[in-house]
Amino acid sequence: MTRICIILIALCVSAFAQSSDPSLAVEAITRLQNIDLEQNAKIKEAVFKLLERTRGTPNFLRLVKHFKIKGQEPALLELAIAYPSDETGVEALRMVLDGADHKVIEDKLRGGDAKAVLALAEALGNSGSKDAAKFLLPIIGDDKSDVALRKQAVRALAKTEDGAAAILQLARENQLADALRFTASAELSKARWDSIKSEAAKLLPLPEGQNSKPLPPLVDLLKRAGSIENGRRIFNGQTAACASCHKVKGQGMEVGPDLSEIGSKLAREALYESILDPSAGISFGYEAFQLELKNGDEPYGLIASETADEIAIKNNTGIVTRYKRTDIKSRQQMKLSIMPAGLQQAVTVSELVDLVEYLGSLKKP
Repeated sequence: MTRICIILIALCVSAFAQSSDPSLAVEAITRLQNIDLEQNAKIKEAVFKLLERTRGTPNFLRLVKHFKIKGQEPALLELAIAYPSDETGVEALRMVLDGADHKVIEDKLRGGDAKAVLALAEALGNSGSKDAAKFLLPIIGDDKSDVALRKQAVRALAKTEDGAAAILQLARENQLADALRFTASAELSKARWDSIKSEAAKLLPLPEGQNSKPLPPLVDLLKRAGSIENGRRIFNGQTAACASCHKVKGQGMEVGPDLSEIGSKLAREALYESILDPSAGISFGYEAFQLELKNGDEPYGLIASETADEIAIKNNTGIVTRYKRTDIKSRQQMKLSIMPAGLQQAVTVSELVDLVEYLGSLKKP
């Protein structure tokens, strides 16, 4: 291609680049092959104008790849966060991982907003890169990190054989936090590596259902459709007794969180997890505490209120009792949820599916 043709293409691209949709410009300029931008100032100028216009879109990735442009790690990471579960985001992240400088990833994981960090952890898992483990393992082991992020790190790590093996090693060494065990068991129960799957079944068994029969894997439960109406009956019935602690649209007891809009807040996977492993994701403000009184009593429940003079404790039946601070010897936050574990052992698998179907239908108007 002659230099004159290259200059003409650059001028056309510059004109297209000013339009509301720069896709035509990207299409035109990526038809150029084996172009050294440093030797073609006009093309370089046009390309970098397009980079600015297309940042945050798949066309940005296309330009970076085609012209092998260096130094775009921050913008590529933005793409990975915006598209963590599709080809664009995964390819953008792999380009960052293939580079020598991974500091941009480390900085984002340490200092990004919660939503962006969750998306980056998901993208790391979807990348299939062995390098992902060095970013995800520290998150799993950091008990100061948000539990939702640590769970996402487990899900992401479980997508590679080395990562799944690392999770098992943590479990063997009793280094896997209780809050992460259900997520780990659910993810590894569907692993495609037989040795990992079989060892996970021993180290991280899934919860048992009714009559001590093992529950189906979570991935199978999520495929089942339930009855909303029957789920409502189970919620309000005596066996599951959900209404004895939770309100729905003004009905029930207000011990645990109001569930009137829970379907808008939690996906079905998270609903199953909250039932099967209630201590893994305790809602803020619903942490259980145990007091030790000077007379030897040990009241237990949620802190309903507290003042400079007293602490009010709400027990699991909704009764509030007040205790003078001068009578309290110690106060300890408990790791276990006030919601009892084992609800799935009181209902059939079909009833569990119906209950989740009902909860998922409780959405914000």
